[in-house]
Amino acid sequence: MPRCNAGRRGLVMAAEDVAQLADSLAKTQVGEAELSYKGQGLKLDNAASVETIVRDIKAFQGLQALRLEGNTVGVEAAQAIAKALEDKSDFQCCYWSDMFTGRLRSEIPPALNSLGAALMTAGARLRVLDLSDNAFGPDGVKGIEKLLKSEACHTLQELRLNNCGMGIGGGKILAASLIECHKQSSAKGAALKLKVFIAGRNRLENDGATALAQAFQMIGSLEEVHMPQNGINHPGVTALANALQHNSQLRVVNLNDNTFTKKGAIAMAQALKHLRSVQVINFGDCLVRSEGAAAIAEALTEGLPLLKELNLSFGEITEEAALVVARAVHRKEHLEKLDLNGNSLGEEGCEALRETLESMNMGELLGSLSDDEGEPGDDDDDDDVDENENDDDDDDDDDDDDDDDNEEEDVDEEDEAEDSGVNQVTTPPSAPRPPDVGSFLSFPSPDKLLRLGAKRALLIEQQVTWIVGNAGATAEAFLKISSVYKEEEDVKNAVLDSVDAVLRKAFSSQSFQSFQFISSLLVMLGLLKDKVKPMRVVEGHLFVLEHVVQQDYFPQEHIDVLHAFLSRHSKACDSCSSARDRLKSTLQRIRPDA
Repeated sequence: MPRCNAGRRGLVMAAEDVAQLADSLAKTQVGEAELSYKGQGLKLDNAASVETIVRDIKAFQGLQALRLEGNTVGVEAAQAIAKALEDKSDFQCCYWSDMFTGRLRSEIPPALNSLGAALMTAGARLRVLDLSDNAFGPDGVKGIEKLLKSEACHTLQELRLNNCGMGIGGGKILAASLIECHKQSSAKGAALKLKVFIAGRNRLENDGATALAQAFQMIGSLEEVHMPQNGINHPGVTALANALQHNSQLRVVNLNDNTFTKKGAIAMAQALKHLRSVQVINFGDCLVRSEGAAAIAEALTEGLPLLKELNLSFGEITEEAALVVARAVHRKEHLEKLDLNGNSLGEEGCEALRETLESMNMGELLGSLSDDEGEPGDDDDDDDVDENENDDDDDDDDDDDDDDDNEEEDVDEEDEAEDSGVNQVTTPPSAPRPPDVGSFLSFPSPDKLLRLGAKRALLIEQQVTWIVGNAGATAEAFLKISSVYKEEEDVKNAVLDSVDAVLRKAFSSQSFQSFQFISSLLVMLGLLKDKVKPMRVVEGHLFVLEHVVQQDYFPQEHIDVLHAFLSRHSKACDSCSSARDRLKSTLQRIRPDA
């Protein structure tokens, strides 16, 4: 039953039909040059498991794109697919995000090597390489190193490596590969013209960012750069700023949730003066400070005629600096959104900001100010308290082994960071800077959840909407939220409301792979063996799951599955025996055939 690009919606599968329909759903041709197996949750371990895919690839004349997102591909299966790609000279687009779920880290590099070698053999000329959400660490970057340096990537326009755990070492390998690709392609008369670079949540830190900055400066053709949540401080930000000004066509720069401080913000403002095509600036949660905001306002006054969005939220910006920014956006006829939430304006400052923008007929462009911190106290200042902290605080490649850890260990990483003082921002204990949703999901804690405010459930639902098509990522988000569960009424209600918002949204989506969600959940809880290190199960996971299975949005057909695995592999939850037994009892009581 092929699914075309126009889409055939509404296909409903009973549990017993999944295996029977797998083959018919596998052959998925989209448009006239793309094969898609996206989101089918296929477990492709060996050559036999990919016979249909291989046959379809071989039969597809002029194949340009292959989508394998949301499946799990082993080494032997990857080798078989690679063999089929060896004569596909028209091939251009690799949509291969989230395709190693449950695989050992050691399996990923050889799988990537095989696929890359096949594309080189075919004489392919790639436009898009998307390997996001594969968490393969620096070794995974080594798996694509030869491909990135080859002629197959001389034509690359989009490189998407979001949430891959590359670390500093992986960032350096990636930068060197891009530089070599540019040199080789230039020598052949057609220099690499990379347009889109995405590498958020990779722990690149200063050294990784600085290495990539060298590549960006050489390439000079970037239009979008997304590097949020990478632990980059002002030395790395300054290196990126110096490089980005050489990319005159830059339209989007997203460095959300790194730590600029005044020095980094001023350097970035200087770079923006050279860039007239920028439309979106996201420096939210970057601690740009008042002086940094004023410098950015100066850049706004002098240029940036096409600006559509400016995010300077949670930056410890005071009223005076915020008003300077507001006045600087006057006559920005393309502006659609200005975000100054979470700063230090105070009630009167918020009102003054609104009045200033309304006087320019731009009041409707201002985002919410509901999380404003209030005016800074007498002991709060803009001194360089943390400007001098460990400019060279990035560890060497010895730390890169840590990049092999899964995302579920981020809770412990935050504690370690606090103990070591690395990349920490000094904030007055009397007025903690409220976290954004991304910060909470990266390093969950009850306090962060509560400080998201009364609209936390809606905020979290909006933040994770983009992963609803990724059942594994949705399961991970559920476990991160539930990990902070406590019996205290305010925390308990906050957790349950947030989980309900996320899962109700997910299960109501026709494209959501609910069976894949349950499989991923079982793997992460250690109830299903799948060659992946499970999470450390805490009572909150099981208490919240007990709540979820009793809600009207939860599919009844999954209750028996959960009960069966919990009964069969209950030792995986021995550390939470009370919560485990309570969940088993509830599942037994509400089973459809009970």
